[in-house]
Amino acid sequence: MKITQIHTEHYRIPLPVVLSDSTHGDISHFGLIVTRIGTSGGLEGMGYTYCVGDIGGSAILALIRDDLAPCLIGEDADRIERLWDRMWWHVHFVGRGGAASFALAALDIGLWDLRGKAREEPWWRLFGGHDPRVPVYAGGIDLQFSLDALLKQADDFQSQGFRAIKMKVGRDQLSEDVERVAAMRSHLGADFPLMADANMRWRVDEAIRAARGMAEYNLFWLEEPIIPDDVAGHARIAREGGLPIATGENFHTVYEFQQMIAHGAISFPEPDVATLGGVTPWLKVAHLAEACNLPITTHGVHDLQVHLLAAIPNSSYLEAHGFGLDRFIRNQLHIEEGAAIAPDRAGHGIEFDWDALQEHRA
Repeated sequence: MKITQIHTEHYRIPLPVVLSDSTHGDISHFGLIVTRIGTSGGLEGMGYTYCVGDIGGSAILALIRDDLAPCLIGEDADRIERLWDRMWWHVHFVGRGGAASFALAALDIGLWDLRGKAREEPWWRLFGGHDPRVPVYAGGIDLQFSLDALLKQADDFQSQGFRAIKMKVGRDQLSEDVERVAAMRSHLGADFPLMADANMRWRVDEAIRAARGMAEYNLFWLEEPIIPDDVAGHARIAREGGLPIATGENFHTVYEFQQMIAHGAISFPEPDVATLGGVTPWLKVAHLAEACNLPITTHGVHDLQVHLLAAIPNSSYLEAHGFGLDRFIRNQLHIEEGAAIAPDRAGHGIEFDWDALQEHRA
């Protein structure tokens, strides 16, 4: 099955509600870059990636169109490890992560979609077939919500079937964060899984102080307390803060996860298949974490990553992200009693409503 053509489109997707966190401020839209890979056998694979506020979207589109897609034309679509390695080295000098990993992801996801369709198997079975029911949490992007709005959102999430919730922290005063975490804990009950995400807001000393201040409220994890580059800092926070640490959404290579795990700086590795370079490196991170007795969680693109967590034995929670594509996907993520159900459609099983997307072309 030879690759005969690759078509790439760039969309600018408005969010139904303006969201906020401590790094990006108010977020009104995001960029979506979609690849469609055609083959000599007539099958088509579809992959995609995204970017916050559409920053970098045109660069990712250009990398795919001008540099990576030409590497794949005429190649055997089933030799995915070879093709990923070829693309990685083709843009290595300007890549090694960053926008290049986003671009690789869109193509790699499309190639794995092709393999699933060719074998008539859903991803979760293709990659291991562990358990189609995956614990799921609602990822609130709610830093600037009033306390009343925050608690109402928590009620809405529970009415939708969620049995775990993540909130944002990183406000100007630590006392405000602690007050909001305390209110959520009181509202949800002592044993309800509650996570908090700082989006890299703090220095190491600030993060340790924050973790200690929130520790009594039994957070399931504290996510991204500091910048992703500071491995030693994460290790200090893990040792001294009193809370498990989740991080990885801003990692774009397997090597970053390897370093964080090797230094005992992470409790919940959090790869994002759409920004790490695709399924190929995501599975490597998952197996690395398993070898180190660590559970995997996810960030973003829940319609894709439900399959990945369902495939492996060391899965933790799937994040149902605020940047959902529900309005544009014909078969939406199914959630029941706190679990997301991996679908049985071949490949990743996602089918976009192309007509609805067209009005958002960048």
